[in-house]
Amino acid sequence: MAEPSETGTGERILVVGPSWVGDMVMAQSLFMTLKARHPGCRIGVVAPGWSLPILERMAEVDEPIALDVSHGEFGWKTRGDVARSLRGRFDRAIVLPRSWKSALVPFLARIPRRVGFTGEQRYGLLNKRRRLDKTVLDQTVKRFVALGLPAEEAAAGNFPIPWPCLAVDADNLTELRRSLGLSARPAIGMMPGAEYGPAKQWPLSHFRALAEALVAEGFEVRVLGGPKDDEAGDAIVRGLVHVHNLCGKTRLADAVDLLADCRQVVTNDSGLMHVAAATGTRVHALYGSSSPAYTPPLTECAEIHTLALECSPCFARTCPLGHTRCLTELLPQRLLAAVLGAERRIPIAE
Repeated sequence: MAEPSETGTGERILVVGPSWVGDMVMAQSLFMTLKARHPGCRIGVVAPGWSLPILERMAEVDEPIALDVSHGEFGWKTRGDVARSLRGRFDRAIVLPRSWKSALVPFLARIPRRVGFTGEQRYGLLNKRRRLDKTVLDQTVKRFVALGLPAEEAAAGNFPIPWPCLAVDADNLTELRRSLGLSARPAIGMMPGAEYGPAKQWPLSHFRALAEALVAEGFEVRVLGGPKDDEAGDAIVRGLVHVHNLCGKTRLADAVDLLADCRQVVTNDSGLMHVAAATGTRVHALYGSSSPAYTPPLTECAEIHTLALECSPCFARTCPLGHTRCLTELLPQRLLAAVLGAERRIPIAE
């Protein structure tokens, strides 16, 4: 007789989600796969509280569950409280992070089947451990989807990857355009932040030069990011008309709607890059220390900009050689030409 995980009908699946914006967006590919493979299943996602607005934009997620534990904090009581609230409610758990702590909630919740990749001595916490073959599962999104598939199929690595698709709130967008004083000009988004470090960040002077040129071409520029990016946003917009620093002035759900409203975006390899890709907006993705082979924007509407120097990708937070040529020599003129070239191919909305 097949186990409930094989029949899928009415199965209750708990996913322990990642702790980064971009990874949470890519996790939607797993949720989409589960819904397609197991019609009638119900998906709950345990995730940091900040990510719930993103999960609420995913049609596949039936129950977002907040786990508010600070980075580096063990949070035993919080994890225990969440686990107790989940007991008896799920048939299996999929643990996406590879840390020991991430496997605690499903274990304490006594979920019968708990799968994840081997890592940090999680014996006992997980009762279905899988070896991660990084040569086969060479992208983050592949690793996420693989954990929702039978082990043999996942190990082969040739399964389809559905692309994330975040819902847009048209009424919220209308209110945002009014409250933020945005114009009727066609908008280009810019995301100058990258949580990982400066080796992933295009120079602010390049963003500013591009913004100035785009305004001259008749565009409005929206600079988006979190509170930490506010100073960078100010450096880009200072003294320029039709350029708005929205960093730290919007919620994460607002960013979804504002990015969907942009004609195109120019972005570092960052979480908001993946948000923009999941809204269907054309993405110009800038890669320096990181690799588009590992974390590409999951959309057909993307153009990758990288110099592919002999020293990159180094995956370092700061340039080991001290020059960051992989980004400083990626000039604004190249991005301007790419944006204008793509603009000629994008149909005008009715």
